[in-house]
Amino acid sequence: MTKILKVKTGGRFEEIASYSRVVAVDDWIFVSNTAGRDPQTGEFSQDPIAQAEVVFNNIEKALAAVGASLQDVVMSRVFIQNPEHIHKVMEFIGGKFRGVDPATTATCPPLGSSQYLVEIEVTAFRGASKADVEYINI
Repeated sequence: MTKILKVKTGGRFEEIASYSRVVAVDDWIFVSNTAGRDPQTGEFSQDPIAQAEVVFNNIEKALAAVGASLQDVVMSRVFIQNPEHIHKVMEFIGGKFRGVDPATTATCPPLGSSQYLVEIEVTAFRGASKADVEYINI
């Protein structure tokens, strides 16, 4: 029988919009789009890299709650408010995913607030970090 875990972090938007931060369906793990709001202060840095660091901290905690890690990520979707920040932010993200190499989409749409500089959503597969990986260069 399929097992589904739903993780809530207590964020007010999770309650307002009726969503979970993480939904794990067996070994597939879906992490909702995550903004760079500091969970302790509720504040946003005005620096896109600082926001990206907070985003990754929040995603790592969410993945750990269901027994996974960044090394299990197979897909990421990156939303960057200002196109001028894309190279800096993607370089930072590249450092976080070095050796993981998930499929990734990066785009620069308007986000839900001008305070949001970076948002990231990931899909992981529990155990991917221990799987045999073959690289094919085309």
